[in-house]
Amino acid sequence: MNIIQKDKELLIFLNNLGNEYWDPFWLMVTDQRNWIPLFLLIIFLIFKQFGWKKGGLVLIAMIVLVAFSDQFTNLIKNSIQRIRPNNDTAIKYQLRTLISPQSFSFMSGHATTSTFFTVFVILLLKEAYKFIYFLILFPLIFAYSRLYLGIHFPIDILVGILIGTFFAFIYHYLFNKLDKRLFS
Repeated sequence: MNIIQKDKELLIFLNNLGNEYWDPFWLMVTDQRNWIPLFLLIIFLIFKQFGWKKGGLVLIAMIVLVAFSDQFTNLIKNSIQRIRPNNDTAIKYQLRTLISPQSFSFMSGHATTSTFFTVFVILLLKEAYKFIYFLILFPLIFAYSRLYLGIHFPIDILVGILIGTFFAFIYHYLFNKLDKRLFS
């Protein structure tokens, strides 16, 4: 059996663990706007740690990071053109879907961007705030919501997390180079 078939089977299994009681919670989790308090906390911690000048640079870097990640995932999605599970006629009737996006599935922008952002923030703040590692729960929960809702395959999520992590380390390295030029 091939990996795509296993991917579909795993999604059906994970998605069918859901029930009507939990549906409103996962719909709330998948909506980026509901994470605004977490983003505001992160911005506060950044300005507290780095001050206004460097904090401003970090904020600009985070905005660029999100824009780059969004455009990169759209480029990949439009190049690969993998149909979302909720639109896949072979499995869509076996899934519990609560929303029906029509864009492509591979790779998950939610998983990629949230992981990229979170790992970058952790790398920036790990020396100052030991609890910052708990932030990793954000992209994991956020990404799982996409499986729960039946709109991404597990491979979409896994690749998004891996690429987001990879990009975060490269971006952090480049940010440190810029930071040394501007603030040393």
